[in-house]
Amino acid sequence: MHFGKFGEKHKVSWWKRILLLLLLLAIPFLAASPRHMTARMVADSENGTKVLVLNYHKVDNMNISLSVLPEDFDEQMSYLKKHDYHTITPAELYDSLEGNAELPENPVLITFDDGYRDNYDNAYPILQKYGFKGTIFVITSFLGKYPNYITWDQAREMEEDGTISIQSHTVDHKSMTDLSDEQLRTELVDSKKQAEKELGHPVDFMAYPTGTYNLHIAELVKEAGYKAAFTIKYGNVDKASNIFALERVPIFHTENTNKDFIERIRYVPIFERFGWIKS
Repeated sequence: MHFGKFGEKHKVSWWKRILLLLLLLAIPFLAASPRHMTARMVADSENGTKVLVLNYHKVDNMNISLSVLPEDFDEQMSYLKKHDYHTITPAELYDSLEGNAELPENPVLITFDDGYRDNYDNAYPILQKYGFKGTIFVITSFLGKYPNYITWDQAREMEEDGTISIQSHTVDHKSMTDLSDEQLRTELVDSKKQAEKELGHPVDFMAYPTGTYNLHIAELVKEAGYKAAFTIKYGNVDKASNIFALERVPIFHTENTNKDFIERIRYVPIFERFGWIKS
C-alpha cells in the first residue's frame, strides 16, 4: 500500500500549515453559545467512548513511509504507556459498540496490515515489553509462502500469549473496488475460512486492502460473516461510526516520526470535535 512520501520536508510543512489554518478556523466555534455546546456534549455522550485506532504496516529499518523504525515504535508505545492508554482487541471494541461491554479509560486499538515478518521480529517483543495488545490483519495466501511475511506457526505463537489477535486482510490483497462480486466473495470468504482453520477460532474482523471500499463491498463483508471491518480514515471510532468502515489513523515514517505521531493523536479529537472528520 502506498500513501506517498510523507517524509518529504515540503509535504510535512504543507500538512502543518493546513493544521494551523484549521485550528485558526476553530476560534469562532470556541465562542459558540452554551446551547450549541450542550447539544454537542449530548451527541458525544450518546455516541459513547471514543476509541483511537492506529494503523501500522512495517516496523523495520527500511526508511520508507510504511516502515516505522523499531526505536520509534518503541518510543511511541512508551508514550502511550506513560499517558495511560489501554490497548484493546477488535472483539472488545465491537462488544463496546454493541453496548455489551465497558472499555477501559483511554482505549487504543493498535493494528498492523499485511502480516510482515518484522511484525513478529520487532513489533511483537515491543508490545510484550509494555504489556500491550495488537492486531495483525494478514494476507492469508502470503503466510508461509513469502519469507518477508509471518508464518502460521508464528501467528499462533503470538496469539497464544494474548498479545496479538490475527484477523483477515483478504486472500491476495487485491483492490476490492476492481473485483467482481464473485472475486470479492472469494477474497472475503476464503481468507476467513483459511485463517479460522489455521488458528482454531472464529475470525470476525477484516481490513480493506489499501483502505478502499464502497457500500456494496461493505454489504458483502457482512454477508461473508464478518462482524466489522476497518478502513483508513482520520477520526476516532464510536457508536456513530460505520461498523463496516471503522476509522483508523495511519502512522508513517516521516522526517519527525514521533513528533508527527503525537500531533496526530492530539489533533484527531480536535478535528472530530468540530465536525471536520465524520460525515
